[in-house]
Amino acid sequence: MDLPHGSGGRRLLLANACRVLGARGLAEDVLGHISLRTGPDRMLVRCRGPLEEGLFLTRAADVREVHLDGRPVAEEGPDGLAGWAVPNELPIHAEILRARPDVDAVVHCHPPSVLLAGLEGVPLRPVFGAYHIPAARMALDGVPVYPRSVLVRRPELGREVAEALGDAPVLVLRGHGIAAVGSGPHAVEQAVVRALALDVLARVSLESARLGGRAVELPPEDVAELPDLGGPFNDVMVFRHHLARLRHEGLLLEQ
Repeated sequence: MDLPHGSGGRRLLLANACRVLGARGLAEDVLGHISLRTGPDRMLVRCRGPLEEGLFLTRAADVREVHLDGRPVAEEGPDGLAGWAVPNELPIHAEILRARPDVDAVVHCHPPSVLLAGLEGVPLRPVFGAYHIPAARMALDGVPVYPRSVLVRRPELGREVAEALGDAPVLVLRGHGIAAVGSGPHAVEQAVVRALALDVLARVSLESARLGGRAVELPPEDVAELPDLGGPFNDVMVFRHHLARLRHEGLLLEQ
């Protein structure tokens, strides 16, 4: 499913991206949100709608355009916020977008795997390679951690999250969830696929620890054989697969 790049297409893209996170177990109930930069001080973001049914069942209408401070871009009419509310944790999105001009999309969700790994102190080690190269690269590069288990509802907390993220693609919010970012024309796809990769890394790490934690880390010669397969493969193709799964499950929002 190739989506148009107009406003309606971007809203549909974000809505389906939210559904992917819910369908794959990275977001439970009504928690989680995705944003997409639309200008220097604006973004589309998944808001709380008047018929709220959770991330898994996000509608395109739940995606609204707001300024980074949460004010609606359109005060009235169909694009206003009447009946909708921005996420409490909008500062996660706003402050990352402010701090990272290279970032165009932000995912925030609560994968149980990452939560448990963080709470139990299970390290996300590079113990596999070609099984999942993007997740292996995350482990090799190291995944930063924001240590506070707080609701990030104030700009100063959002700035702490952005500082903890630094220039990394993903961040663990200990006792809370994750943030993942994407850049460029397929920023949403990239951010979602990075969140999925972090979930893979955490699930393997948890199971390895449960089995005794004897897995050895990749030797340098194996690391050298791990190619960067590129965004069209790592991001676009993988995201398209997850949209196809939504369609198969009867959950894809079509135009």
